[in-house]
Amino acid sequence: MLAIIKTMSLNGLDGYLIEVQVDVSPGIPNWDIVGLPDTSVRESKERVRIAIRNSGFEFQSRKIVVNLAPASTKKEGSLFDLPIAIGILMNFGEIQTQSFDKTIFIGELSLDGSINKARGILPLCIEAKKLGITRIILPKENTKEAAIVQGLEIIGVSTLDQLVDFLNGDISIRNTKSNLNEIWDSEQIYDIDFRM
Repeated sequence: MLAIIKTMSLNGLDGYLIEVQVDVSPGIPNWDIVGLPDTSVRESKERVRIAIRNSGFEFQSRKIVVNLAPASTKKEGSLFDLPIAIGILMNFGEIQTQSFDKTIFIGELSLDGSINKARGILPLCIEAKKLGITRIILPKENTKEAAIVQGLEIIGVSTLDQLVDFLNGDISIRNTKSNLNEIWDSEQIYDIDFRM
């Protein structure tokens, strides 16, 4: 089975969509990540495997190939952990939904299955909206920042197993909304006059 999960990356301030294509098949257990991944992306294999196991799911001994498309663009960072894990869990039959057409997944996994706060979320969300994405699933700690971009459904998750329950419809997570007036009103005001 081939699972295709979307995520995003930044080149400077320009965001571009990446398809995380995950194929799991019978055969000698092996795991390859292709598509110009850097060291941090290649290291995701161990983070994802252990996070899946520590989240209460069986990590089946299979042949796994992950392709990060387009293959011509170098992939950097650890934010591919979450989409890779979702693609694998779809192949393992743990996630029933088979299509996430207008959804992107962003997040780095800890070994215990928790999802770490990410950097660069605001420009990613701005670019995602321009590219027609309607829903972003990301670390819970990033939801207020992401919600500044109006017109997106922002779903914040804390752990991998919570996300699986949400995708399977076992729990609900409310869309995070942001009131820009409240953000500006809550900003700390400084008594420094820089005109001098």
